[in-house]
Amino acid sequence: MTDRPQLPPRPAPKPGRIKVFRAITDFENEEISFTEGDFIYVSETQPISERFVVKCKGKSGRVEKAKINNDSVVPVENALHEAARRGNLPFLDECLQNEVSVNSLDKSGSTPLHWAAHGGHVAIVEYLLSKPNISISSQNKMGDTPLHAASWKGHVECAKLLVEAGANTHVRNTEKETAYDIATTPEVKALLATTMRNVPAADEDNEYGSSEEEEED
Repeated sequence: MTDRPQLPPRPAPKPGRIKVFRAITDFENEEISFTEGDFIYVSETQPISERFVVKCKGKSGRVEKAKINNDSVVPVENALHEAARRGNLPFLDECLQNEVSVNSLDKSGSTPLHWAAHGGHVAIVEYLLSKPNISISSQNKMGDTPLHAASWKGHVECAKLLVEAGANTHVRNTEKETAYDIATTPEVKALLATTMRNVPAADEDNEYGSSEEEEED
């Protein structure tokens, strides 16, 4: 009798997208509590049940669905993008610790890295670039990369971080412009000109969004 071949283990299921809410009333049950102003993290992938598993302040517990769907909480749209846009590193870190996707897309198709670069938030850009799955040269609906955003706003330190992390300086947006073409300061232009001379253009392999990311509602 021959042994039956062993099947490979099933891959672990991908986590569902994490939705972020802000509490507008206090709540407490036997498993978890939150107070007005706390941020609550809820995975879209939930077992069929009358309760959601939620996370708040580093703890998890089950909360009745009605508490998430009524006036107890309000949704925070594009929470990670807002943290990056405002330069709010503590909130950005909290979102990432609660598994909000670092490459999530907003309505413009931009990632949090786009907004951090646009705002010139050096610490945020550096922190996001330290994440292993970060998409450095993803393009939004206008075809702009985070490097385009930093260049257009004249944020040379952000542009330098992106270049050092391997950002593609040859990517063109929908107007056929590279980050160099739209750079608004001599410092950024000089940085990009040197990089483009030293790093030849690769194949036209633009990164519109990501196959694993979805635009947030």
